[in-house]
Amino acid sequence: MRCPVIIIFFLGFFATLILESKATADEKSIQYCPVNQRAVMGSVGGIFDQSSRVGKEQAIAVEMAVHDFNRWSHCSNLALHSQDSKGNSARAVSAVTELVNKKQAQVIIGQLTLQEATLLWDFDKVAKDIPVISTVPTATSPPFLPSQPPSFIRMTTDTTLQMQGIAAIIGQFRWRRVIAVYEHSNSFSADSGLITHLADSLWAVEAGLEYYSAFPRVVSQTNPQKFIEEELSKLRTKNIKVFTVLQASLEFAVMLFEKAKKLGMMNKGYVWIVMSDVANLLDSVQSSVLLNHMQGVIGLKTKYLDTSDSFRTFELRFRRRYGSEYPEEEKHSSPSIYALQAYDATWALAKAIQKSEKNGLQNSTNLGNSILSSNFEGLSGIVSFKNGALLQKPVYQLVNVIGKSYQEIAIWSPDEFGLSEDRIKGDGTNIRIGHEYGKTWDLGTIIWPGGQLAVPKGMELGSTAKPLRIGVPAKGAFNQFVNVTFDQLSNETTITGFTIQVFDAVVKRLPYHLHYVLVPYSGSYDQMVDEVHNKSFYAAIGDIEIMANRYEIADFSQPYLDSGLVMVVAVKPDTIATKILVLKAFKLSMWTIMAAMTMYTGVTIWLYEHANENPDFGGTFPQNIRTMLWYSVTVLSFANRETIRSNLSRLVLQTWLFVTLVVTACFTASVTTLMTSPRNKPSIGDIDYLLATNAPVGCNGNSFIDRFLIDALHFRPENIRKIGSLSEYPGKFESGEIKAAFFVAPHAKIYLAEHCKGYTMAGPSIKLGGFGFVFQKGSPLAADISEAILKVTQTGTIDELEKHMFSFSTCSSSSTGGDHDQGQGPDGVGIEPFFVLFLVSGGLLALASLNAILRLLKKHLANHGFINGRVLRWASLLLARAFTKSGTTLLRKTPIIQRPNNEINMHRNELEPDLRAIELATNVLS
Repeated sequence: MRCPVIIIFFLGFFATLILESKATADEKSIQYCPVNQRAVMGSVGGIFDQSSRVGKEQAIAVEMAVHDFNRWSHCSNLALHSQDSKGNSARAVSAVTELVNKKQAQVIIGQLTLQEATLLWDFDKVAKDIPVISTVPTATSPPFLPSQPPSFIRMTTDTTLQMQGIAAIIGQFRWRRVIAVYEHSNSFSADSGLITHLADSLWAVEAGLEYYSAFPRVVSQTNPQKFIEEELSKLRTKNIKVFTVLQASLEFAVMLFEKAKKLGMMNKGYVWIVMSDVANLLDSVQSSVLLNHMQGVIGLKTKYLDTSDSFRTFELRFRRRYGSEYPEEEKHSSPSIYALQAYDATWALAKAIQKSEKNGLQNSTNLGNSILSSNFEGLSGIVSFKNGALLQKPVYQLVNVIGKSYQEIAIWSPDEFGLSEDRIKGDGTNIRIGHEYGKTWDLGTIIWPGGQLAVPKGMELGSTAKPLRIGVPAKGAFNQFVNVTFDQLSNETTITGFTIQVFDAVVKRLPYHLHYVLVPYSGSYDQMVDEVHNKSFYAAIGDIEIMANRYEIADFSQPYLDSGLVMVVAVKPDTIATKILVLKAFKLSMWTIMAAMTMYTGVTIWLYEHANENPDFGGTFPQNIRTMLWYSVTVLSFANRETIRSNLSRLVLQTWLFVTLVVTACFTASVTTLMTSPRNKPSIGDIDYLLATNAPVGCNGNSFIDRFLIDALHFRPENIRKIGSLSEYPGKFESGEIKAAFFVAPHAKIYLAEHCKGYTMAGPSIKLGGFGFVFQKGSPLAADISEAILKVTQTGTIDELEKHMFSFSTCSSSSTGGDHDQGQGPDGVGIEPFFVLFLVSGGLLALASLNAILRLLKKHLANHGFINGRVLRWASLLLARAFTKSGTTLLRKTPIIQRPNNEINMHRNELEPDLRAIELATNVLS
């Protein structure tokens, strides 16, 4: 145990030596006045709230700065006169008046707000020109005050920049709405402009301010804890769970989080964001408070250089001085950024006073301008002013309270409107959130209130104790959408169905929690919408059609199922279609090509056999034509009497017979399918027939359809039969009580799925709004549900649920389709399945017909050689190349000999080479 004590002793000893050496070095830099110059005195007035942590720190920091300046320069000694405002604006104004008029203070420094300074200038004209350096942590310009006068100087940056940081956090985590909490900065005005700045910043990230609550200053209340608890109890009933503390003293923040913890507002699902006036003082908060009341809080902490030698020296001196004046806070005596700013501000005014005295310009205006012209690097950063505020924009650390301390998560700067990566852990627990201008940031793990790791959704509609009441139809005709059952044994009501499944899937996509309870409603759909309008229900779900008259009193979501008004009628046999059933086995194109190919096959075989001098294919020209046509007809039935002698003809015929065999088999199958399929058609074709004949029609009596039939389609009310359940429709049709039934399209699909035989849709479909969910007018849930519906639809979830809803049906899809499917059955077969067979057979036919033409040409030339030899030789050459690709070496070239036509018959021997060439080409083709 002695070793630690000895180590601590030596550490303290060496620290003292360091301070003494530093003091010695400072002594060397002290400016001594010449003998002929006298010391000039400057008077500084200080206003501090000694009841707050910031006031205590700044008071000590200003005293240290005055002491250090007086040691540094004996020519311009400063006299500091401090007053304690005790957090009261009236005392602060009165103290400034006393300091200016009695102590002749040349400059006022401390916790004086712009509102308080404005009041001071209205009552004291002398103090109006005195420069005031405000060290208030939160600096804003209220909207009702005039522009900031030159004599008022803020030792902070505009809070608007920090509001952008809060908005950046809100935008990164996709929270929609927030609640703001803040403490009044003075006793005169509740509106400091914070709410306006926050609302503007939130608008830039597509978020909004739901509610705000302003608290009086802690020092101005007799029982602040009771008041805070009462206000938090009101805020707890709000749906929004994201709270941001805009402006607060450390004392108020500690009370706030203690009461929030007591009321359960530090549990899972809540979010608390604090600004720098609280986050900058986290090092001063007791570890027990952080551990027990502030776990999961995130905030923006001003970043500054805390590793320099000058800061370490100042910190050591400050801790010793603060601990001696406030022994009860000795363990948490580290200086905050506000102490550093007060120290730097004091040096700025001290140098300005010194400069004014040397230049002989001792008026307040010159002194204020001299302060504004300051430009040096202090403990808090660069001290330079623009428009009466610090020029250097701050950089903030996003910190997260964890355990007895906090950890840095990210960095935020006004120059980059977003969160930038600061440190990344390699344990795989980091989360990626948000984007800004196409960037993404990896943030360290954040532990939210209640120890939650997942990002809270930030909003809850309803609560476990008081859930939202959502109505559902209890007596709908189609229980596939909403089915309400009551178990008498367990005394429990169960609500299931397609719509319920869709709503559950949609709710899971909401960016917040929705606490609700489904309440069966026995009235009509219109009455249920009225109950939503009357606020008896927060919303209503079911197979509710979106109609214009309903939209006037309630909001609807995006339709989750398309709809339209359709007519369902009984079917009757289609006698005309039955009579021509065989012709529908093939399409027209198939019948056409079969006839053409059959004719072509007969003609080709006749030509080839005729060219080969088959006596069965001879005769006169009229006989040849008749034989050719007859052979084309009888080639498939083997009724021809002619004998085929050529092998090529046999190949062509066998190929075509194989094709016809395959086609015949497919024809048989197609006819069988057609004969076994019902050949029905709608008993009523359109609505005009119903109107002309005054035919009775049926519809769901609990829906809008009866009114729509009267108002839009002009049916007579006495011709409309209201039907209560789905099972009643078949009996009404069979008895002739109704000739047609009108459904919305999803209901028609259900009916046809259960009664797929005997009924079909007929006539056009009248477009409607679709099925949607009903909400109260202005409900924010309507837009969020619509967005979630689109997400669920794009994932295919609704389509899968719809398929599951029809899984009970044993009917084919064509049975529930519509009038076209019911009336025509399957389509005929086209040429596509037989394309390759037709191509092979057609190729053989072309080859055989060409061969036959060449043979007939040869024979014709032998009998009537009137064609020029040169032309004949080239024709033979081209034909041989086209079919054999063997070149032209077999053909002999001969010179062109011009002969009169009357000498051709006398020189037949000269045509022998040409005849041999034709014979060669013919043999190659055969």
